Amino acid sequence: MKLLEYIAHGAAGEAEIMVNPSHEVRRVEAGGRLSLVTVHTAAGVSSLEITVGEGAALHLVEFFCGGAVGACRVRQAASSLCDITSVVTGSAEPGYSVGLDGAGAENNLRGAFIAGGAERVRFGLRVSHNVPKCTSNSLVKGVAGGNAVCEFNGLVYVAQDAQQTDARQTSRNIVLGGGARIETKPQLEIYADDVKCSHGATVGQLDDDAILYMRQRGLTEAQARRLQIEGFVRDIVSQAGPLAEALAEELTAKLEKL
Repeated sequence: MKLLEYIAHGAAGEAEIMVNPSHEVRRVEAGGRLSLVTVHTAAGVSSLEITVGEGAALHLVEFFCGGAVGACRVRQAASSLCDITSVVTGSAEPGYSVGLDGAGAENNLRGAFIAGGAERVRFGLRVSHNVPKCTSNSLVKGVAGGNAVCEFNGLVYVAQDAQQTDARQTSRNIVLGGGARIETKPQLEIYADDVKCSHGATVGQLDDDAILYMRQRGLTEAQARRLQIEGFVRDIVSQAGPLAEALAEELTAKLEKL
């Protein structure tokens, strides 16, 4: 696996590395910073609980395949920042629960999943705005080929007193062929009235005109399709810092098998 090779050669920098963890608890003290990389390659259930203190920052990168099931819970205090990049290249069930518990907290999540054959992916996300003046921005992209079945379940919850919330949740997906299926369910549950919240979902096919354009310039149909999908998911892994290249290679390797 390219990702593990990159990590072994120090590509993750000063980030803490965990491979197939079972149950982990972390706390980022007020004003502190934590970079964390978790790699889930084995079938099994894991849990990760992280508390991000006031004014602290968390950068989390997670990779899933091999039937792994992972539950990640993040609680954020005032003026904290959390950036999450989650990449799935096979059967897996990643789940995220984010609680914004202090004014000025910000959460950004970028996720990508690619599945083929008879693989199954369930990607869950709940972001709870529990206090005023917090921001969240979530974007999850999916690609399914063969007879793969994938599902995205997302929820943005805004409590009654969480005024001036700014929340966005987007799910974008591409289905390759008639045997694959992606179900996407982004939802909003809002109990405050002074908010800016949006959610959206798309499930579509590859752009035939773009494929034709690339084929007219000497690419095969398979090359053109792969390049289009790579472009679709590349902005997700670009958020992964020093591991962006390794994650891009994992996605490319998966695309070649679809």
